[in-house]
Amino acid sequence: MEKELEQRHSDCIKIVLFGPESSGKSTLAKQLAEHFNEPYVPEFMRSYLQKKWNTEKNSCEKQDLLPIAKGQMTSENKIAPLAEKLLFCDTNLLEIKVYSQYYYSGFCPKSILNSIEKSSYEYYLLLYPDLPWVEDDLRDRPNDRKNMFRIFENELKQSKRSYSVIKGVGIKRLEMAIGIIENLLEQEC
Repeated sequence: MEKELEQRHSDCIKIVLFGPESSGKSTLAKQLAEHFNEPYVPEFMRSYLQKKWNTEKNSCEKQDLLPIAKGQMTSENKIAPLAEKLLFCDTNLLEIKVYSQYYYSGFCPKSILNSIEKSSYEYYLLLYPDLPWVEDDLRDRPNDRKNMFRIFENELKQSKRSYSVIKGVGIKRLEMAIGIIENLLEQEC
């Protein structure tokens, strides 16, 4: 399983959309990919758990964590070579770690933790939950999003990751993210 969690090297700038449920990560990842004409990596956990819900009416369990992590990294490794300069990741293994530790009393599989230590992402966009909560089969904490935001931000601080908080609705949110990414691109030149 360790090999399947390995991030392959790529020369693109990897930007992770990070944060609590229903904070607009997927929407913003798609918008940024379209704006910059670059690929994005969808959130594997969502499709995996939706399929599980549809077939079993059951949510995430500990035994799902490794297949979810493997699927996320496999998707990223497959899509990264398509990027010219930027790759937008609608979540990564660090997000899986945060949720795992939150739902399972501090537990996260060691192989996921090891992969996180070896993986490299240039920047995180931490999405503030100022959008209306959207109910679906998988979301379960409508009143805990601000607390989850603090947990996500603490993880970024403790692991010394570079990040910016993204707030606002609609075009304001998108413009804020575009400005941050354009600034990153200028710094790279």
